[in-house]
Amino acid sequence: MGDKRGQVVAGGNGQGNRLDQLNRPSDVLIDKETDGFIICDGDNRRVVRWSRHSNTTQGEILINNTRCWGLAMDHQRYLYISDLDKREVRRYQIGDKNGTLVAGGNGKGAGVNQLDEPTYIFVDQQQAVYVSDDYNHRVMKWNKDAKEGIAVAGNQSEGNALTKLSYPNGLFVDTLGTIYVADTRNRRVMRWAKGAKQGTVIVGGNGGGKGANQLNDPVGLSFDRHGNLYVVDYGNHRVQRFLIE
Repeated sequence: MGDKRGQVVAGGNGQGNRLDQLNRPSDVLIDKETDGFIICDGDNRRVVRWSRHSNTTQGEILINNTRCWGLAMDHQRYLYISDLDKREVRRYQIGDKNGTLVAGGNGKGAGVNQLDEPTYIFVDQQQAVYVSDDYNHRVMKWNKDAKEGIAVAGNQSEGNALTKLSYPNGLFVDTLGTIYVADTRNRRVMRWAKGAKQGTVIVGGNGGGKGANQLNDPVGLSFDRHGNLYVVDYGNHRVQRFLIE
């Protein structure tokens, strides 16, 4: 800790599709097994892996032909990828090019077996997949091997009531099944207890603005081991940290 300047660990050679370039990357995770970064290189329609070693000059393509947005990895090292164009989430073993459909894949729509612009995803210990179903303004849970999902936060209509979401994005689920979601256009972060019919606002919800208690289109979120919540405050060009009770 203490660094004042960031270090480029992938890309940094301009926008493009060479192996040493990225084009609008949207998500990244660390694969501890291979000591590498796995990156959604969305506008290049690929998922790439870059070694964390300092002498790395280019990445390798893991999966092609996917307009990926979100990534997750489960405890068995299966990789999960959301695809905006195909409106689906697929599960891959590392090295597998085709994967297995685990959510959506039935065209654009708001049915329980459909998704519309799936963005961020989370996978729990039972390999259930949670999906921010962006244009349907809901979070869907697909249990392992399920053919249909269950709406666990929000519903099919946009709104700012505590029962509603507006273009949800960043997603985290704790061991109790409590859902934390970046409710982007409502400029707040919501917490939904398992089985709850409505959520509670834990951050923001005070209108769009630059105040310490305000957010402007939050898109990503993450927790550290001390319980601090980090929010990517997209419209304010900053990352905020909050201590959540």
